[in-house]
Amino acid sequence: MTRFLIEVPHENKKETCDRAVRIFMETGSHFMTNAEWGCGDDVHKAWFIVDMDSKDEARAILPPLFRQTATITALQSFRMEDIEQMKKRHEG
Repeated sequence: MTRFLIEVPHENKKETCDRAVRIFMETGSHFMTNAEWGCGDDVHKAWFIVDMDSKDEARAILPPLFRQTATITALQSFRMEDIEQMKKRHEG
């Protein structure tokens, strides 16, 4: 499985924020109800991390209204011993 960061933007309007939060909460999905929100800092997005087999599978867990605008990024971690391999890969 791959770990994905899902970022879901919405408009900078009070009613849009309220609607987005309500839709997420009403899904009852563990992922949606535990999303992190940036609205209080004027960054109108929700974020959460999931482990899925593909980006398509990650997108499919979103409420339909947000699937088109979401950004889904595959994440990876690095260890110190990975640095040389990365360097070689980037040098071609």
